[in-house]
This record gives sequence, C-alpha cells and structure tokens, in this order.
Amino acid sequence: MMEIVLILLAPIVGGLMYGLERVIKARMQNRQGPPILQPFYDAVKFFLKESFYVNRLHIVLGLGHFVTLWITIGYIIMGGSLLYVIFLHLISSVLIIFAGFSVRSVYSHIGANRELLSIIAYEPIFILMAVAFFLHGGSFSIDVIRTNEPQILPLFLLFIAFLFTIPLKLKKSPFDANEAHQEIVGGVEIEYSGMFYEIIYTAKWLEYVFIYLLLILFAGNNIPLAMVLVGVVFVVINLVDNATARVTIGDTVRINLTIGVVLGAINIIGLVA
Repeated sequence: MMEIVLILLAPIVGGLMYGLERVIKARMQNRQGPPILQPFYDAVKFFLKESFYVNRLHIVLGLGHFVTLWITIGYIIMGGSLLYVIFLHLISSVLIIFAGFSVRSVYSHIGANRELLSIIAYEPIFILMAVAFFLHGGSFSIDVIRTNEPQILPLFLLFIAFLFTIPLKLKKSPFDANEAHQEIVGGVEIEYSGMFYEIIYTAKWLEYVFIYLLLILFAGNNIPLAMVLVGVVFVVINLVDNATARVTIGDTVRINLTIGVVLGAINIIGLVA
C-alpha cells in the first residue's frame, strides 16, 4: 500500500525538488527567486491556457513519454529488475525523440537529435551500473540491492561515472545542450502548448525522481547515507550548473563516453579480478 502511495506522489515529489532547486539557485545567485511551489503554479497556468497541437501523433508520443516514465519510477519503487528499469526509461526517452521528429519544426528536430545523442552518452553508463550491482550483489533486483550493505565504496568509480549522467539527464550545465534555449528555443518540446506542454513539463519532474532513486541505490540499506547522498549531490549539481558554461553536444557525448564509461569499465574489471 505504501508503494502505491509513493508512486502516486512521485510527480508531486519531483515538482517540490524542482521548486527547491530554483530556490537554491536563486540564493546562489544572490536574488530572491520564486517560491518553492512555483512549479505547481506554472503547471496550473499551462493547463488553463488554450491548447494547440500540430498532429495527434505528436500528442500521443508526448503522453506516452510521461506515462512510461511514471511506470519506470513505479517499477523502481516496487523493487523490480534494474535492467527492466533501464529498458523502460530508454523507451520513455525514445518516445519523446519520436515526438520531436513527428513535426516539421527545425528546432524540434535539432532538439530530438540532441536528445538522441544524449542517450548515446548516458545509456552505456546505466548499463555498466546494472552490471556492477549484479557482480557485487548477485542480483539485478532492486529489492535485493536495497537490502545489501552500502555499495558506494566498492562501486566508487561507477558512482563518479553516474554523477556525470545527472546534469545530462536533468539538462543542467555543462551538459544542457539538448535544451539550450538560446540556441534551439526549447528544443524537442517547442511545439507543445497548453495542457499538452504541462504534461511534458511534469515529465521533467519525474526525471528528478528517477535519477535520485537510482542514486540512493548506492547507499544500499543505509537510509541516513542515502539522505546524505541525495542532499549533497543535489546541492553540488546546482552549484556546478551555476558555475559552468555549456559544452557542445559533441563534447557532452565524448566526456561521458570517455570518462564515464572508462571509469565504469575499470570498476567492473576490479570487481571481476
């Protein structure tokens, strides 16, 4: 019963995380900033605006992206296989890419291309992460991973590699080229409006929940450590976002594949040896 409640509350938790992030960033920049509930005010505003759509497939794919991402989070909370989680998340990402290509907007196509390159950058790290958890804990089951001792030390290199994927998934500097508003005007989501854009906007909140649920797996059965990891990483990611400039999408792929994948591979070789 508790798992069902957590799944239903996932968008609200993600919205609160997004709101808290905006408050923290405002303080870092020495300005007042919006209230923590501002994302929810924005969502209501989008929902009440008049909605236009280019074609029905565009809307269906965007809705599929949101629903599949929510199912992915539910699967994590229910303690399913980490491999299935990675696969479901990949489907969710591919759906929004197809949505970008389903319209004729140049900006939407550029955004979809960059989203596709982002998958190439982070997906190998997710797979290496699953393999490492299996080699160290003996199972892909998230329920089993949660009952094990903290695995951040034996999987420390993979933990560092995973940190590279967080700003990439959350579209933070220096890896925010797939949503560079100054270049591609919002990218893959540009043709959504009204309540249809609100769905894509809420899906961004779910990405926060997804990535931080994966992060706490490194803490195993140590709940205080999980809370510390989430708090520290949350602040550090926003600090880096404020302090760094955007790199190109090509550099994003190269950095993640060279540094992230190499660190992950070394960690796995150490587990096997």
